[in-house]
Amino acid sequence: MKKLLTATVVAASIASMGLSAQQKSIDNPMTQAMLDVYAKELEANPRDAEIYFRRANEYYKFNQYLRALADVDKTLEYAPVNNRDLRFQAYMLRADIYQMLNNHQKALSDFSEALKLDPASFMALYQKANEEYELGDYAAAKSDYTRLRSTNPRSVEALTGLARVAVKENNLALASEYMDGAVQMMSADSDIYIRRASVRRMQGNNTGAVEDLLMAISIDNNTRAFQELIDIANVDYPAVISGLSTSISYAPQQGMLYYIRGFIAQAHDHYAAALADYRKLIDQKMYEYAGLYNSIAQCELALCKYPKALDDVDFAISMDGGKNGEFYATKARILYAQGKNEDAMKALQDASSRGYSSVNAHELEALVDFASARYDKANEIFASMVIDQPEVMRNYIYRAWVVAEGLKEPANALTLYNRVVSMTAGENPGSDMPGAGTSDGKIPALAAIQSYRGFALLFSGDREGAVKWAEDLLRDYRDTDGYLNFMVACLYAQASADSALSSSEKSSLTERAIKTLEKSLQLGYGNLYEISVADTGRVSLAPIRNDSHFNALLARYAHLFE
Repeated sequence: MKKLLTATVVAASIASMGLSAQQKSIDNPMTQAMLDVYAKELEANPRDAEIYFRRANEYYKFNQYLRALADVDKTLEYAPVNNRDLRFQAYMLRADIYQMLNNHQKALSDFSEALKLDPASFMALYQKANEEYELGDYAAAKSDYTRLRSTNPRSVEALTGLARVAVKENNLALASEYMDGAVQMMSADSDIYIRRASVRRMQGNNTGAVEDLLMAISIDNNTRAFQELIDIANVDYPAVISGLSTSISYAPQQGMLYYIRGFIAQAHDHYAAALADYRKLIDQKMYEYAGLYNSIAQCELALCKYPKALDDVDFAISMDGGKNGEFYATKARILYAQGKNEDAMKALQDASSRGYSSVNAHELEALVDFASARYDKANEIFASMVIDQPEVMRNYIYRAWVVAEGLKEPANALTLYNRVVSMTAGENPGSDMPGAGTSDGKIPALAAIQSYRGFALLFSGDREGAVKWAEDLLRDYRDTDGYLNFMVACLYAQASADSALSSSEKSSLTERAIKTLEKSLQLGYGNLYEISVADTGRVSLAPIRNDSHFNALLARYAHLFE
């Protein structure tokens, strides 16, 4: 009951085409040896500003921001006033650290201090302007971006900054003029199209932003462009699919475009569309590799085509020589869907023995244990997931379900549901929440849905609050791929199962569930497994599946599952 492919996963998959990169670790022997040397040098001379600065840079490189901050503070404490170069670099580094810690006011102060030491520094002025923009001081930002442009008329950084300010001033035509000029100066550079895409998104022009991102991808497969494209799909799925379809019509033999469209369709539960693109890649001999068959199997699972899904994942395993553990995890999910729990557990063990570990795999192991009546084991797994990911509300919901339905401990389950209610207090859809993740303080749609607040309210006895949560979601957010309406339909369906309801109340909630499900289907939501089979955590349509209107609705939209 979630997006199986997150934006990050999709972007990484597209960019690497199945290859993985190992991140540098601060624990590697070379780095540790260097840090040991720095420690010994500082033990001998605890006021050595240069050593503090070098170690601060090392910590910063490995995202150890608090350690880096402590060392750069020491650098500025001990660096001689006449060592302007070291002090300049220290202020710049500390400002960068404050940026990473989202302390924009302190970052602005340090960039300003750096500018005093080197008034000609382009980077210090540019970053100062950026911080002024972040803090909402658009007049100061505009002044500094203009100053940048006066020293370098071809500065795309200055033009981008001025364009962003122009959008805030509601001068959209001027913003477009700035960015069009920047593109003309650097038309062969993928980054400039990403910059213009960001401004176009601010202008509400998602179609134009998608065009720019696809241009960036066509130039050099820019990884950042992939991520930006997927971010737009999360709020405006049709704009991304339309843009990709237009690009495909102009370049029908560009396999990468089909691949991207298929991945995005899969991430948004439009499985028939994803399958069409994946099969096109194979049939037209554009791409054919094991991971593609694994993706096909995942789509077929969602469409309840279990035998075909099993065949395709087995083909992926044989094509890969049995090395990729992720393929075994996909196989486990297919076997679980077929009720073959012991076979599913064996496949999960095969995945683990090949070094594969993921949140989805741990969750599936718990579901297999639950289905096999190993309730203590399922509870243990979900409990560890709660500890590892305390911010993921789904883990609490699923654990509460295991505790209530498996262990028959309703009081403990209620405690978990109340915990979700408490942890999401104030997170009503559309409400103003400082720091909620959007520029206006509004909770992003996907975050609002996956707070699971409505389900926690419902299962803790507050049906009225739960229904209001669902209504607020529908009121405050635009559903572009059907997922929002599907989740609301699940909430209404579960609410209709309350034995305390009158027949008219039950009928009303069932009707609402059917109507929102129909809206979801109209938008192309095509996860037949979630619609007709799954009941994980009681976040499902299970209570209305015997309703004649439900079955008639699925028959009308059968084309989504073919």
